[in-house]
Amino acid sequence: MNSLSIFGTSSDAGKSTLSFAITYLFHNRGVSVAPFKAQNVSNNSQVCDSGGEIAIPQYFAAESIGLKTSTDMNPVLLKSGGKSKAHIIVNGKSVGNKDVWSYYRDIKTLQPHVKKAFKNLQKKYECIVAEGAGSPVELNLMDKDLSNIYIAEEFKTKIILVADIQRGGVFASIYGVYNLLPKKLRKNVIGVIVNKFQGDMSLFDEGVKIIEKRFKIPVFGVVPFKPFNLGFEDSESIMNYVQDTKKSIIKVGVIRLPHISNFTDFEPLVLDEEIELSFISSVSEVSSCDMLVLPGSKRVVDDLLWLINNGFEKILKNKKQKVVAICGGYEMMFKKILDPNQIESSEKKVDGLGRLKGRVTFKKKKIVKKGSYQLFDCKVDGYEIHNGVTKKLFKSKKNLYATFVHGLFDSDEIRAKFFKEINQNYKGYNFKKQKQKAIKEFASHINKYVDIDAILNKLYD
Repeated sequence: MNSLSIFGTSSDAGKSTLSFAITYLFHNRGVSVAPFKAQNVSNNSQVCDSGGEIAIPQYFAAESIGLKTSTDMNPVLLKSGGKSKAHIIVNGKSVGNKDVWSYYRDIKTLQPHVKKAFKNLQKKYECIVAEGAGSPVELNLMDKDLSNIYIAEEFKTKIILVADIQRGGVFASIYGVYNLLPKKLRKNVIGVIVNKFQGDMSLFDEGVKIIEKRFKIPVFGVVPFKPFNLGFEDSESIMNYVQDTKKSIIKVGVIRLPHISNFTDFEPLVLDEEIELSFISSVSEVSSCDMLVLPGSKRVVDDLLWLINNGFEKILKNKKQKVVAICGGYEMMFKKILDPNQIESSEKKVDGLGRLKGRVTFKKKKIVKKGSYQLFDCKVDGYEIHNGVTKKLFKSKKNLYATFVHGLFDSDEIRAKFFKEINQNYKGYNFKKQKQKAIKEFASHINKYVDIDAILNKLYD
Protein backbone atom coordinates (compact mmCIF):
# COMPACT_ATOMS: atom_id res chain seq x y z
CA MET A 1 0.00 0.00 0.00
CA ASN A 2 1.27 3.49 -0.85
CA SER A 3 1.61 6.24 1.71
CA LEU A 4 -0.14 9.58 1.25
CA SER A 5 1.07 13.19 1.20
CA ILE A 6 -1.41 16.00 1.93
CA PHE A 7 -0.28 19.18 0.13
CA GLY A 8 -2.00 22.53 0.56
CA THR A 9 -2.37 24.87 -2.38
CA SER A 10 -1.73 27.61 0.21
CA SER A 11 -0.98 28.00 3.88
CA ASP A 12 -3.89 27.37 6.27
CA ALA A 13 -5.86 25.42 3.66
CA GLY A 14 -6.89 22.93 6.31
CA LYS A 15 -4.12 20.35 5.85
CA SER A 16 -3.82 19.55 9.56
CA THR A 17 -7.51 18.86 10.14
CA LEU A 18 -7.91 16.90 6.91
CA SER A 19 -4.75 14.90 7.61
CA PHE A 20 -6.12 14.06 11.04
CA ALA A 21 -9.56 13.14 9.67
CA ILE A 22 -8.17 10.98 6.87
CA THR A 23 -5.89 9.17 9.34
CA TYR A 24 -8.86 8.61 11.65
CA LEU A 25 -11.13 7.36 8.86
CA PHE A 26 -8.45 5.06 7.41
CA HIS A 27 -8.00 3.57 10.89
CA ASN A 28 -11.76 3.03 11.20
CA ARG A 29 -11.67 1.12 7.93
CA GLY A 30 -9.07 -1.27 9.30
CA VAL A 31 -5.97 0.31 7.78
CA SER A 32 -2.82 0.30 9.92
CA VAL A 33 -2.00 4.01 9.64
CA ALA A 34 0.10 6.66 11.36
CA PRO A 35 0.37 10.47 11.12
CA PHE A 36 3.61 12.18 10.08
CA LYS A 37 5.04 15.62 9.39
CA ALA A 38 8.72 15.94 8.57
CA GLN A 39 9.11 19.50 9.81
CA ASN A 40 6.71 21.55 11.87
CA VAL A 41 6.97 25.23 12.77
CA SER A 42 5.00 25.76 15.96
CA ASN A 43 5.35 26.75 19.62
CA ASN A 44 2.62 24.23 20.36
CA SER A 45 4.07 20.84 21.29
CA GLN A 46 3.35 17.80 23.41
CA VAL A 47 5.45 15.20 25.21
CA CYS A 48 5.43 11.80 23.49
CA ASP A 49 4.85 8.45 25.12
CA SER A 50 8.37 7.60 23.96
CA GLY A 51 9.79 10.81 25.50
CA GLY A 52 10.74 13.99 23.66
CA GLU A 53 8.38 16.53 22.12
CA ILE A 54 6.52 16.79 18.84
CA ALA A 55 4.01 19.25 17.39
CA ILE A 56 0.38 18.98 18.45
CA PRO A 57 -1.28 17.91 15.14
CA GLN A 58 0.63 14.64 14.86
CA TYR A 59 0.30 13.93 18.58
CA PHE A 60 -3.42 14.66 18.41
CA ALA A 61 -3.99 12.48 15.32
CA ALA A 62 -2.12 9.55 16.87
CA GLU A 63 -3.83 9.88 20.24
CA SER A 64 -7.25 10.01 18.54
CA ILE A 65 -6.80 6.50 17.14
CA GLY A 66 -5.09 5.06 20.20
CA LEU A 67 -1.49 4.99 18.92
CA LYS A 68 1.53 5.34 21.17
CA THR A 69 3.00 8.72 20.26
CA SER A 70 6.58 8.83 19.00
CA THR A 71 9.10 11.46 17.88
CA ASP A 72 9.21 9.59 14.54
CA MET A 73 5.85 11.24 13.81
CA ASN A 74 7.49 14.70 13.73
CA PRO A 75 11.29 14.44 13.61
CA VAL A 76 11.98 18.17 13.15
CA LEU A 77 10.22 20.91 15.11
CA LEU A 78 11.05 24.63 15.00
CA LYS A 79 10.02 27.07 17.72
CA SER A 80 10.49 30.81 18.15
CA GLY A 81 14.11 31.62 18.87
CA GLY A 82 13.99 35.39 18.67
CA LYS A 83 15.90 37.78 16.37
CA SER A 84 15.42 35.73 13.20
CA LYS A 85 16.45 32.56 15.02
CA ALA A 86 14.65 29.26 15.44
CA HIS A 87 14.85 26.91 18.38
CA ILE A 88 15.43 23.51 16.76
CA ILE A 89 14.19 20.20 18.10
CA VAL A 90 15.37 17.04 16.33
CA ASN A 91 13.96 13.63 17.23
CA GLY A 92 12.23 15.21 20.20
CA LYS A 93 15.34 16.78 21.71
CA SER A 94 16.52 20.39 21.71
CA VAL A 95 19.67 21.00 19.67
CA GLY A 96 19.81 24.77 20.25
CA ASN A 97 19.08 27.90 18.24
CA LYS A 98 20.03 28.71 14.67
CA ASP A 99 19.44 31.72 12.50
CA VAL A 100 17.09 31.08 9.61
CA TRP A 101 19.78 31.34 6.92
CA SER A 102 22.04 28.80 8.66
CA TYR A 103 19.10 26.46 9.12
CA TYR A 104 18.25 26.46 5.42
CA ARG A 105 21.92 26.25 4.45
CA ASP A 106 22.28 23.09 6.54
CA ILE A 107 18.87 21.62 5.74
CA LYS A 108 20.34 18.53 4.07
CA THR A 109 21.87 17.49 7.40
CA LEU A 110 18.30 16.97 8.64
CA GLN A 111 17.22 14.77 5.74
CA PRO A 112 18.72 11.58 7.24
CA HIS A 113 16.73 12.15 10.46
CA VAL A 114 13.52 12.63 8.49
CA LYS A 115 14.23 9.61 6.30
CA LYS A 116 14.96 7.38 9.28
CA ALA A 117 11.80 8.50 11.11
CA PHE A 118 9.61 7.79 8.08
CA LYS A 119 11.21 4.37 7.59
CA ASN A 120 10.71 3.53 11.26
CA LEU A 121 7.00 4.22 10.85
CA GLN A 122 6.84 2.20 7.63
CA LYS A 123 8.08 -0.85 9.55
CA LYS A 124 5.10 -0.59 11.91
CA TYR A 125 2.28 0.72 9.71
CA GLU A 126 1.08 -0.03 6.19
CA CYS A 127 0.21 3.60 5.39
CA ILE A 128 1.69 6.92 6.52
CA VAL A 129 -0.39 10.10 6.15
CA ALA A 130 2.27 12.78 5.69
CA GLU A 131 1.10 16.35 6.18
CA GLY A 132 2.83 18.93 4.04
CA ALA A 133 3.78 22.47 5.03
CA GLY A 134 2.60 25.73 3.49
CA SER A 135 2.68 25.57 -0.27
CA PRO A 136 4.76 22.82 -1.93
CA VAL A 137 5.78 25.07 -4.83
CA GLU A 138 7.67 27.95 -3.26
CA LEU A 139 10.11 27.85 -6.16
CA ASN A 140 12.97 29.54 -4.30
CA LEU A 141 12.75 27.02 -1.45
CA MET A 142 11.80 23.74 -3.14
CA ASP A 143 15.28 22.26 -2.71
CA LYS A 144 15.02 23.07 1.01
CA ASP A 145 11.52 21.65 1.51
CA LEU A 146 11.48 18.72 3.93
CA SER A 147 7.74 18.26 4.44
CA ASN A 148 6.48 18.37 0.87
CA ILE A 149 8.90 17.71 -1.98
CA TYR A 150 11.53 15.69 -0.11
CA ILE A 151 9.03 13.21 1.37
CA ALA A 152 7.05 12.88 -1.86
CA GLU A 153 10.17 12.23 -3.95
CA GLU A 154 12.04 10.03 -1.46
CA PHE A 155 9.10 7.76 -0.65
CA LYS A 156 7.03 8.10 -3.85
CA THR A 157 3.92 8.97 -1.87
CA LYS A 158 0.60 9.52 -3.58
CA ILE A 159 -0.49 13.16 -3.29
CA ILE A 160 -3.76 14.92 -2.51
CA LEU A 161 -4.02 18.68 -3.00
CA VAL A 162 -6.15 20.60 -0.49
CA ALA A 163 -7.54 23.95 -1.70
CA ASP A 164 -9.15 26.60 0.51
CA ILE A 165 -12.11 28.01 -1.42
CA GLN A 166 -12.70 30.76 1.16
CA ARG A 167 -9.56 32.54 -0.02
CA GLY A 168 -10.87 32.95 -3.56
CA GLY A 169 -8.90 31.95 -6.64
CA VAL A 170 -9.43 28.26 -6.00
CA PHE A 171 -9.03 27.26 -9.67
CA ALA A 172 -5.80 29.22 -10.08
CA SER A 173 -4.37 27.78 -6.87
CA ILE A 174 -5.12 24.18 -7.87
CA TYR A 175 -3.93 24.59 -11.46
CA GLY A 176 -0.87 26.60 -10.44
CA VAL A 177 0.33 24.24 -7.74
CA TYR A 178 -0.25 21.14 -9.87
CA ASN A 179 1.63 22.52 -12.85
CA LEU A 180 4.51 23.93 -10.80
CA LEU A 181 5.18 20.57 -9.17
CA PRO A 182 8.09 18.59 -10.62
CA LYS A 183 6.79 16.47 -13.50
CA LYS A 184 7.51 13.17 -11.75
CA LEU A 185 5.39 14.28 -8.78
CA ARG A 186 2.47 15.39 -10.93
CA LYS A 187 2.06 11.73 -11.89
CA ASN A 188 1.50 10.91 -8.21
CA VAL A 189 -1.26 13.48 -7.65
CA ILE A 190 -4.36 11.33 -7.21
CA GLY A 191 -6.88 14.09 -6.60
CA VAL A 192 -7.95 17.29 -4.88
CA ILE A 193 -10.19 18.19 -1.94
CA VAL A 194 -11.88 21.59 -2.03
CA ASN A 195 -12.11 22.75 1.57
CA LYS A 196 -14.03 25.32 3.67
CA PHE A 197 -16.98 25.78 1.31
CA GLN A 198 -19.79 28.04 2.53
CA GLY A 199 -23.16 28.46 0.90
CA ASP A 200 -25.15 26.43 -1.61
CA MET A 201 -23.05 23.38 -2.53
CA SER A 202 -24.76 23.01 -5.90
CA LEU A 203 -23.17 26.29 -6.99
CA PHE A 204 -19.85 24.47 -7.24
CA ASP A 205 -21.08 21.52 -9.32
CA GLU A 206 -19.73 23.20 -12.44
CA GLY A 207 -16.48 23.90 -10.57
CA VAL A 208 -15.97 20.20 -9.95
CA LYS A 209 -16.47 19.51 -13.67
CA ILE A 210 -13.90 22.17 -14.58
CA ILE A 211 -11.26 20.70 -12.26
CA GLU A 212 -11.88 17.15 -13.45
CA LYS A 213 -12.30 17.80 -17.19
CA ARG A 214 -9.99 20.73 -17.87
CA PHE A 215 -7.30 20.06 -15.24
CA LYS A 216 -7.63 16.26 -15.42
CA ILE A 217 -7.53 16.01 -11.59
CA PRO A 218 -10.18 13.95 -9.76
CA VAL A 219 -12.13 15.74 -7.04
CA PHE A 220 -12.49 13.58 -3.94
CA GLY A 221 -14.86 16.00 -2.29
CA VAL A 222 -16.06 19.51 -1.59
CA VAL A 223 -16.13 20.02 2.17
CA PRO A 224 -18.48 22.55 3.78
CA PHE A 225 -16.82 24.66 6.45
CA LYS A 226 -17.19 23.19 9.94
CA PRO A 227 -15.38 24.58 12.99
CA PHE A 228 -13.11 22.11 14.74
CA ASN A 229 -11.80 23.46 18.03
CA LEU A 230 -9.19 20.78 18.76
CA GLY A 231 -5.61 19.93 17.77
CA PHE A 232 -4.51 23.49 17.02
CA GLU A 233 -1.11 23.83 15.35
CA ASP A 234 -0.47 27.53 15.83
CA SER A 235 -1.79 30.62 17.54
CA GLU A 236 -3.50 31.86 14.38
CA SER A 237 -5.50 28.62 14.24
CA ILE A 238 -6.79 28.87 17.79
CA MET A 239 -7.73 32.52 17.30
CA ASN A 240 -10.23 31.26 14.70
CA TYR A 241 -12.11 29.06 17.19
CA VAL A 242 -15.90 29.25 17.21
CA GLN A 243 -17.64 29.16 20.59
CA ASP A 244 -21.30 29.08 21.60
CA THR A 245 -21.59 31.39 24.63
CA LYS A 246 -25.37 31.47 25.11
CA LYS A 247 -25.10 29.48 28.36
CA SER A 248 -21.83 30.97 29.61
CA ILE A 249 -21.68 32.20 33.22
CA ILE A 250 -17.93 32.87 33.59
CA LYS A 251 -15.58 34.87 31.38
CA VAL A 252 -11.93 33.82 31.12
CA GLY A 253 -9.34 36.06 29.49
CA VAL A 254 -6.08 34.54 28.22
CA ILE A 255 -3.41 37.18 27.74
CA ARG A 256 -2.26 36.89 24.15
CA LEU A 257 1.50 37.03 24.57
CA PRO A 258 3.56 37.67 21.41
CA HIS A 259 5.29 34.29 21.86
CA ILE A 260 2.39 32.36 23.38
CA SER A 261 2.96 28.60 23.46
CA ASN A 262 0.98 25.45 24.22
CA PHE A 263 -2.32 27.19 23.56
CA THR A 264 -4.04 23.81 23.38
CA ASP A 265 -4.15 24.27 27.17
CA PHE A 266 -7.33 26.22 26.48
CA GLU A 267 -9.23 23.77 24.27
CA PRO A 268 -11.24 22.51 27.30
CA LEU A 269 -12.40 26.09 27.85
CA VAL A 270 -13.43 26.51 24.21
CA LEU A 271 -15.61 23.38 24.51
CA ASP A 272 -17.07 24.41 27.88
CA GLU A 273 -20.50 25.95 27.30
CA GLU A 274 -20.37 27.63 30.73
CA ILE A 275 -17.18 29.51 29.84
CA GLU A 276 -16.75 32.45 27.50
CA LEU A 277 -13.11 32.47 26.42
CA SER A 278 -11.31 35.51 25.06
CA PHE A 279 -7.71 36.14 24.06
CA ILE A 280 -6.92 39.65 25.21
CA SER A 281 -4.16 42.09 24.26
CA SER A 282 -5.27 45.22 26.08
CA VAL A 283 -5.75 46.08 29.77
CA SER A 284 -9.09 47.64 28.81
CA GLU A 285 -10.42 44.09 28.29
CA VAL A 286 -9.52 42.89 31.79
CA SER A 287 -12.44 44.43 33.70
CA SER A 288 -14.93 42.09 32.01
CA CYS A 289 -12.94 38.95 32.92
CA ASP A 290 -13.65 36.81 35.99
CA MET A 291 -10.28 35.08 35.59
CA LEU A 292 -7.04 35.94 33.82
CA VAL A 293 -4.71 33.28 32.46
CA LEU A 294 -1.03 34.03 31.93
CA PRO A 295 -0.09 31.28 29.46
CA GLY A 296 3.08 29.53 28.41
CA SER A 297 5.69 31.49 26.48
CA LYS A 298 8.63 30.55 24.26
CA ARG A 299 10.33 33.87 25.05
CA VAL A 300 9.62 34.51 28.73
CA VAL A 301 11.69 37.67 29.27
CA ASP A 302 10.56 39.27 26.00
CA ASP A 303 6.92 38.55 26.82
CA LEU A 304 7.37 39.82 30.39
CA LEU A 305 8.63 43.13 29.01
CA TRP A 306 5.64 43.21 26.63
CA LEU A 307 3.29 42.75 29.62
CA ILE A 308 4.94 45.60 31.49
CA ASN A 309 5.00 47.92 28.48
CA ASN A 310 1.31 47.23 27.85
CA GLY A 311 0.17 47.97 31.39
CA PHE A 312 -0.51 44.42 32.65
CA GLU A 313 2.01 44.51 35.52
CA LYS A 314 -0.22 46.27 38.04
CA ILE A 315 -3.18 44.02 37.20
CA LEU A 316 -1.19 40.80 37.55
CA LYS A 317 0.23 41.93 40.89
CA ASN A 318 -3.24 42.81 42.20
CA LYS A 319 -4.28 40.06 44.62
CA LYS A 320 -7.96 40.83 43.97
CA GLN A 321 -7.66 39.54 40.41
CA LYS A 322 -7.95 35.75 40.08
CA VAL A 323 -5.00 34.55 37.97
CA VAL A 324 -3.89 31.17 36.66
CA ALA A 325 -0.25 31.17 35.49
CA ILE A 326 1.07 28.27 33.42
CA CYS A 327 4.72 27.40 32.72
CA GLY A 328 6.24 30.61 31.29
CA GLY A 329 3.46 32.53 33.04
CA TYR A 330 4.47 30.85 36.31
CA GLU A 331 8.10 31.87 35.74
CA MET A 332 7.12 35.51 35.22
CA MET A 333 5.42 35.58 38.63
CA PHE A 334 8.69 35.22 40.56
CA LYS A 335 10.69 38.09 42.01
CA LYS A 336 13.78 37.32 39.92
CA ILE A 337 14.36 35.54 36.60
CA LEU A 338 17.92 34.36 36.03
CA ASP A 339 19.23 33.25 32.64
CA PRO A 340 23.01 32.96 33.15
CA ASN A 341 23.54 30.98 29.94
CA GLN A 342 21.21 33.22 27.93
CA ILE A 343 18.99 30.29 27.00
CA GLU A 344 15.94 32.43 26.19
CA SER A 345 17.16 36.00 26.38
CA SER A 346 20.16 38.29 26.06
CA GLU A 347 19.45 39.40 29.64
CA LYS A 348 21.10 37.31 32.35
CA LYS A 349 18.99 38.71 35.18
CA VAL A 350 15.66 40.56 35.22
CA ASP A 351 13.00 41.43 37.75
CA GLY A 352 9.86 39.34 37.49
CA LEU A 353 6.38 40.44 38.52
CA GLY A 354 7.19 39.55 42.13
CA ARG A 355 3.87 38.06 43.13
CA LEU A 356 5.83 34.96 44.17
CA LYS A 357 8.97 35.13 46.34
CA GLY A 358 12.22 33.61 45.18
CA ARG A 359 13.63 33.13 41.73
CA VAL A 360 13.48 30.93 38.66
CA THR A 361 16.68 29.96 36.84
CA PHE A 362 16.97 28.84 33.24
CA LYS A 363 19.10 25.70 32.83
CA LYS A 364 20.69 24.38 29.65
CA LYS A 365 18.95 21.02 29.93
CA LYS A 366 15.26 21.23 29.14
CA ILE A 367 12.75 19.36 31.30
CA VAL A 368 10.47 17.32 28.99
CA LYS A 369 8.15 14.82 30.68
CA LYS A 370 4.54 13.79 31.13
CA GLY A 371 2.65 12.07 33.90
CA SER A 372 -0.08 12.19 36.50
CA TYR A 373 0.28 15.09 38.91
CA GLN A 374 -1.39 16.09 42.16
CA LEU A 375 -1.90 19.86 41.88
CA PHE A 376 -3.97 22.08 44.15
CA ASP A 377 -5.51 18.93 45.72
CA CYS A 378 -6.64 17.72 42.29
CA LYS A 379 -5.42 15.04 39.88
CA VAL A 380 -4.05 16.30 36.56
CA ASP A 381 -2.73 14.20 33.66
CA GLY A 382 -0.36 16.73 32.15
CA TYR A 383 3.12 17.40 30.87
CA GLU A 384 6.11 19.70 31.33
CA ILE A 385 8.31 21.44 28.73
CA HIS A 386 10.55 24.08 30.30
CA ASN A 387 14.13 25.22 30.93
CA GLY A 388 13.17 27.25 33.99
CA VAL A 389 13.79 25.62 37.37
CA THR A 390 12.54 26.63 40.81
CA LYS A 391 11.93 24.85 44.10
CA LYS A 392 8.28 23.89 43.59
CA LEU A 393 6.30 22.51 40.67
CA PHE A 394 3.31 24.64 41.64
CA LYS A 395 2.31 27.35 44.08
CA SER A 396 -0.94 28.94 45.19
CA LYS A 397 -1.50 32.20 46.99
CA LYS A 398 -4.50 34.44 47.37
CA ASN A 399 -6.33 34.34 44.02
CA LEU A 400 -3.26 32.88 42.27
CA TYR A 401 -2.74 29.36 40.99
CA ALA A 402 0.62 28.85 39.26
CA THR A 403 2.38 25.76 37.89
CA PHE A 404 4.81 24.42 35.30
CA VAL A 405 2.30 21.75 34.25
CA HIS A 406 0.46 22.03 30.94
CA GLY A 407 -2.92 20.35 30.41
CA LEU A 408 -4.25 21.88 33.61
CA PHE A 409 -7.75 22.59 32.29
CA ASP A 410 -8.07 19.07 30.86
CA SER A 411 -8.79 18.03 34.46
CA ASP A 412 -12.51 18.12 35.30
CA GLU A 413 -11.50 18.43 38.97
CA ILE A 414 -9.34 21.50 38.38
CA ARG A 415 -11.98 23.31 36.34
CA ALA A 416 -14.61 22.58 38.99
CA LYS A 417 -12.30 23.84 41.75
CA PHE A 418 -11.31 27.05 39.96
CA PHE A 419 -14.66 27.99 38.52
CA LYS A 420 -16.82 27.15 41.53
CA GLU A 421 -14.73 29.67 43.44
CA ILE A 422 -15.95 32.24 40.94
CA ASN A 423 -19.53 31.03 40.53
CA GLN A 424 -21.06 28.26 42.66
CA ASN A 425 -23.53 27.54 39.85
CA TYR A 426 -20.75 26.19 37.64
CA LYS A 427 -21.58 22.55 36.83
CA GLY A 428 -18.66 21.45 34.69
CA TYR A 429 -18.52 18.66 32.10
CA ASN A 430 -16.51 15.57 31.14
CA PHE A 431 -13.81 16.89 28.83
CA LYS A 432 -12.53 13.52 27.60
CA LYS A 433 -16.03 12.43 26.66
CA GLN A 434 -16.81 15.72 24.93
CA LYS A 435 -13.47 15.64 23.11
CA GLN A 436 -14.20 12.17 21.71
CA LYS A 437 -17.66 13.31 20.66
CA ALA A 438 -16.21 16.33 18.82
CA ILE A 439 -13.63 14.14 17.09
CA LYS A 440 -16.26 11.65 15.89
CA GLU A 441 -18.56 14.43 14.69
CA PHE A 442 -15.83 16.10 12.68
CA ALA A 443 -14.60 12.82 11.20
CA SER A 444 -18.20 11.95 10.24
CA HIS A 445 -18.48 15.34 8.54
CA ILE A 446 -15.37 14.65 6.44
CA ASN A 447 -16.54 11.11 5.73
CA LYS A 448 -19.83 12.47 4.39
CA TYR A 449 -18.23 14.86 1.91
CA VAL A 450 -14.95 13.13 0.98
CA ASP A 451 -14.81 9.82 -0.89
CA ILE A 452 -12.43 8.03 1.47
CA ASP A 453 -12.92 4.68 -0.28
CA ALA A 454 -11.87 6.21 -3.60
CA ILE A 455 -8.70 7.53 -1.96
CA LEU A 456 -7.92 4.11 -0.52
CA ASN A 457 -8.39 2.47 -3.90
CA LYS A 458 -5.81 4.85 -5.37
CA LEU A 459 -3.36 3.99 -2.60
CA TYR A 460 -3.66 0.30 -3.37
CA ASP A 461 -2.93 0.85 -7.08
